[in-house]
Amino acid sequence: MTDDRPDSAPPRHPAATPGHRPGPPAAPDWSRRPPPVAGGPGHDGGRRGWLGRHSGSLLTAVTALLLLAFVGVVGGAILVSMPSSGGRPVVFPTFGPPTGAPAPTSAAPARASGPFDGTPAAGFAQGQAGIALPAAKRTGPFTEKQVAAALTKVRAVLVTARLDRRFMTTDDPEPLIRQFAPDARAGLRESFTSDTFAAYATRLAPGARLTADQPRVKGRISYRATKDADGVRILAVTTNFVWSYAFPTDGTAPGDGLVVVHDTVVWSMPHPDDVKRGSNGLWIEDANSYAANVDCAVFDRGLLGPGTRGFGGPDPVFDPAATLDLPDTC
Repeated sequence: MTDDRPDSAPPRHPAATPGHRPGPPAAPDWSRRPPPVAGGPGHDGGRRGWLGRHSGSLLTAVTALLLLAFVGVVGGAILVSMPSSGGRPVVFPTFGPPTGAPAPTSAAPARASGPFDGTPAAGFAQGQAGIALPAAKRTGPFTEKQVAAALTKVRAVLVTARLDRRFMTTDDPEPLIRQFAPDARAGLRESFTSDTFAAYATRLAPGARLTADQPRVKGRISYRATKDADGVRILAVTTNFVWSYAFPTDGTAPGDGLVVVHDTVVWSMPHPDDVKRGSNGLWIEDANSYAANVDCAVFDRGLLGPGTRGFGGPDPVFDPAATLDLPDTC
């Protein structure tokens, strides 16, 4: 999938087809450090899939902005396997990580009760316990300490973006945005003025509220070293998680009050020796997701609210190994 529009071109307007979202696939827009010189250093309960990708080109200016864009397609997110472009990280939208990549499963789950009973999410870990980090090992040019620091940053972002109730219910995105590289923040702020943030973060619709039950979480994390087309060394951390949220409901069938989100995100950490200070830190390379049993009207604005269909028995939306190419029923 390519897009030859220049970075300065305005985004395409969405088509009338439900579920469509605009956005060009490209790469993070960090400022590269110059080479060293000698001697120096609608409540219908539907499901909908999204594809988001942060865009831009490598700049030599001191400040570079991450331009976030996002594509959704009828039939769910169409991205099942994204080929590498110029050595950039690849999205792995199913449960399996690349061969040889460290990727432990989530921590042993606590026994669920209440709204999750009778659904696969009853066997998921509760809240942060579902985000288990792989062992940090030296990977390419990245030391064990650098890998550990990157994994810790990614976990902290996941906790804020998908589990922090204050973040999910207020209009202030800064608690999440300030965890990214300074040069990435302007683009991320822009994403929160539209619906594009929803590929990697959860915000509840006005009036929507969760039960006291912690969300249930299942997934895994992997990482690898790579380079971009200009030789910037990158530690790419791929996360693939299912998040199950419980909302109050009068329904009596299993899962009637649940909303399920499945996302895959590639988080990039450029090597600090290869980029300028403002670009040193966490970026989003790619993000795509779908949600099920949602209020489609509020979901069109990137917000989460419960639908009314529920789940009839086992459903692939609970499975991190499932494809993201599921039917769009919104």
